Amino acid sequence: MTSAGFNVTSSLTLVGFSSLSGHSSLLFFVFLLLYLFVLSSDSLVIYIICSQRALHRPMFAFVASFLLNSLTASTLIYPKILSDLLLSGAGLVQVSRTLCLCQGFFVSSLGGSSFMLLSAMAFDRYLSICYPMHYAVLVTPAKVVLMLLLCWMLPAILAVVSTLLASRLPLCRAQLNRAYCDIYSLVSLSCGGAEAQLSGIYSLLFTAVIIFLPAAFMLFSYARILFICLWRSRSFSSKALQTCVPHLLVFFNYSISVYLDLMLRRLQSNRESHSTLITSILMMLVPTVVNPVVYGLKLKEVLTHVKRLLSCRRDS
Repeated sequence: MTSAGFNVTSSLTLVGFSSLSGHSSLLFFVFLLLYLFVLSSDSLVIYIICSQRALHRPMFAFVASFLLNSLTASTLIYPKILSDLLLSGAGLVQVSRTLCLCQGFFVSSLGGSSFMLLSAMAFDRYLSICYPMHYAVLVTPAKVVLMLLLCWMLPAILAVVSTLLASRLPLCRAQLNRAYCDIYSLVSLSCGGAEAQLSGIYSLLFTAVIIFLPAAFMLFSYARILFICLWRSRSFSSKALQTCVPHLLVFFNYSISVYLDLMLRRLQSNRESHSTLITSILMMLVPTVVNPVVYGLKLKEVLTHVKRLLSCRRDS
């Protein structure tokens, strides 16, 4: 049993890509184009925010940090998926447990920090709209830096603990029906026991602290903003809501993706299923593609500079 357990835990197989091997060439070019789009669009918006002094404000600092987060996650996931698609025709889509744990850590850490950054944006909008006279005192550059560090460090620390707990589990199965590795799916491959239960309970706590609490805070903040707007002038309400719409679109985009992924994993466990694989791909694909589009087109200040930059390049 020890040798069998060693063989299982040393290498994992992504069975989903093997089942899609007939479409691997098409999927490879689709993912390559999407990755190039995400890479270029995220970088463009981040560059504009960093280079334009008029955009050096807390809201745009959070937007740039959020897009940097999304860009990092895409760079960690897309190239691995592209290499897996190249190898799927030969049925060689495998990953070592160590690399799978590393990818699971980054997925958990970056996914959690994305929700916390969205909650920071909601808090910033709440203070800006509900307490405009005190906003400059409440949201100083030093406080923005502290909030950004909290949004990145807290999920990373919690993800380290989750990854260490998962690394101690003996695995009885080696087939992972996902497009990428995540800690929850790794725990589902374990043989059970007290350690698996502890890891499962911790995963639930991690989800509650990093996803559900920030989501509840965001809903409260935007509900307060809507309540304030109902009592203010129409022009004030229109301008205030216009700055909130991009954040709400991204928030609902992330929330729906995460909710569908969690529900399907609970219902289908680790059974081989095309719907589970497709959901895991869409959860990664849709937010990374939508984010730069929303912030590049819906934020008027950013869109103005994007048009100006593109027009200068055409003239030159």
